Amino acid sequence: MRIIRFLNNKKPTLGVLKSQQVSPLPYSDFMELVNDAENKKTTPLKLVQQLIDDKRITEVFVYGELNLLTPVAAPEVWASGVTYFKSREARNFEASNGDMDSSQTFYDKVYDAERPELFLKSTEARTIVPNKDLNIRSDSEWQIPEPEVGVVINKKGKILGYTIGNDMSSRDIEGENPLYLPQAKIWKSSCSFGPAIVLAESLPDPYNLEITLSIYREGMKIVEESANTNQLKREYDELVSFLTRDNMIFDGTVLLTGTSIVPPNEFTLQDGDRIEIEVPEIGILTNPVKKLISKDSRVVN
Repeated sequence: MRIIRFLNNKKPTLGVLKSQQVSPLPYSDFMELVNDAENKKTTPLKLVQQLIDDKRITEVFVYGELNLLTPVAAPEVWASGVTYFKSREARNFEASNGDMDSSQTFYDKVYDAERPELFLKSTEARTIVPNKDLNIRSDSEWQIPEPEVGVVINKKGKILGYTIGNDMSSRDIEGENPLYLPQAKIWKSSCSFGPAIVLAESLPDPYNLEITLSIYREGMKIVEESANTNQLKREYDELVSFLTRDNMIFDGTVLLTGTSIVPPNEFTLQDGDRIEIEVPEIGILTNPVKKLISKDSRVVN
């Protein structure tokens, strides 16, 4: 079951997405549904099915006509690094400026280490909804999207559902110095997720999700690459356990679990590109790209 959130008469509204039809739910956010299910001593899936069976949902919207929001108002978005072999290779290439050798790097070490790489990616105010502009930095010449499966958790670390995330990255800034990671990952409008959450209880195998990245430029597809979550080196619960260790986590937090799709090394995003990330069980996350313009040390759109 897929849950979305959209504006209905200018008010956030939760809905059930089936094919291209959306049935509204009596909640304004995903966590309201989760908390109501807990209070009723049932599960979100069973509660929604009960609402449908009781015919308390009668109105239907067309999905393509909706003004989408992120499916949960996530207070924070965190991200995981080097959880796929392809990601380790890409990070090593950045750090070596293309001059690869056989010596082990810190990316190799974190790939094999017990402790994963975790970092704060975004906050609610910084996160972009589906179909709205993501930004690329004004001071970077090598920028890419990073398509990822995200887990939605509560403050106790329980996985409530799965979504699609875009962890935008400046490869040249990160490659220049690992201490620049926050600047390579966090800037204005550098993260999006959605368009839906598939409930954890309704997803049989989250380790067999096909992820496809498509990038369009001037109406033409210039990048198309796919990967599968069966290539993930770490388990979702493992990543969540480290995130919640000695940390304060909020209900509705999203944890992006790493990427195994890296565009060709000669590729960089440009102003006007369009990014599409598809996971059939969840949907298609679409965002246009707009380059930030720096003026007198101030960034403006």
